Amino acid sequence: MSTKVFLRSFGCQMNEADSELVRGILSQAGFSVTDNEEDADIVLLNTCAVRDHAVRRVEGYVHDLRHRAKERPLLVGILGCIPTHLKEELIHDKNLNIDFIAGPDSYRRLPELINASQTSNDKISDLELSITENYEGINPQREKGINAWVTIMRGCDNFCAYCVVPYTRGRERSKAPQKVLDEVFNAVNSGFPQVTLLGQNVNSYKYIDWDFAKLLTEVSQVPGLRRVRFVAPHPKDFPVKLLEVMKDHRNICRHIHLPLQAGNDRVLKMMNRNYTQEQFRALVAQMRAYFPKLVLTTDIIVGFPTETDAEFEDTFKIMREIEFDSAFIFKYSERQGTLAAKRYKDDVPPDKKTERIVRLNELQKEISLKKKSWAHWRDPRNYSGGPNHGKI
Repeated sequence: MSTKVFLRSFGCQMNEADSELVRGILSQAGFSVTDNEEDADIVLLNTCAVRDHAVRRVEGYVHDLRHRAKERPLLVGILGCIPTHLKEELIHDKNLNIDFIAGPDSYRRLPELINASQTSNDKISDLELSITENYEGINPQREKGINAWVTIMRGCDNFCAYCVVPYTRGRERSKAPQKVLDEVFNAVNSGFPQVTLLGQNVNSYKYIDWDFAKLLTEVSQVPGLRRVRFVAPHPKDFPVKLLEVMKDHRNICRHIHLPLQAGNDRVLKMMNRNYTQEQFRALVAQMRAYFPKLVLTTDIIVGFPTETDAEFEDTFKIMREIEFDSAFIFKYSERQGTLAAKRYKDDVPPDKKTERIVRLNELQKEISLKKKSWAHWRDPRNYSGGPNHGKI
């Protein structure tokens, strides 16, 4: 009888895609992946470390899991970004009692990590980050639906001051274009009419003489593919030719998720975002010149270190002017090891952060109601599977 594994994913679309890879790897190795935690011999949690709240959620889940399963033997493994963020601190946390941890570049070795953990009382960790691993040749085991996540690159070289991703997922590397096209073709033939191309910054895709615009062009022409999405571009290097590709291929959704993060130039510079608020405005104007009914969404961070009331008002002002269709707004969360944590004190009071996030959420609600923006998503040219894009 095969060992049963329950896998739960926390966080962004990249983690969802990684969990599909993990299911494929484990199934190929002879494990039985179950949707019922109570039936499982092993529980794996694929985790996110972008904000402290995400880490606390996983810790709470593990505590509850150990309580629920105290009458039966159960192996618990933590995967993804929390292991590479907390490292040995995680594996030796006696309150959590984790059996093994594995980073996002260690999934091919999961079967042997599980087997080693089953036959040893030692805590096992595999946290090595790779400059080449793209999981080419792995067949994802996807849940039924309309959308297939297709990862085109891994890692990030942007080093935004607040972000742990370059440290938890490693440096940028792009998947071979033919491997991407093969995966899209297989997804369509498996019944998925839509694919979403994933990368921390899809603009950075580079493989020999292929850039993202060329890849998107080829993907959009895969027979039977009705809709194409991509998440997420970076404002600092969004190319005009990408808009031309979108215009030329009507199955590419007229939706762009463009993270603003802040509307003040000093704060943007401290964040290491490499654009100004005026450059962001100009880019949005260019996008809307191509697509007047473009669905435009964004991410915002409030309470970045030293952000003043006046600087926050700059963010409020640009949100009111641009009128995003939707915005994912977060309080700044200090992450150990990042440039911001090393350089700046987290000095904006919690109540001030709360006040600012409430104001922006109220503004966005007003804008969204006025625009009735999500009606656009019923049009196949705009449809992208719902407003679940702002997690990367």
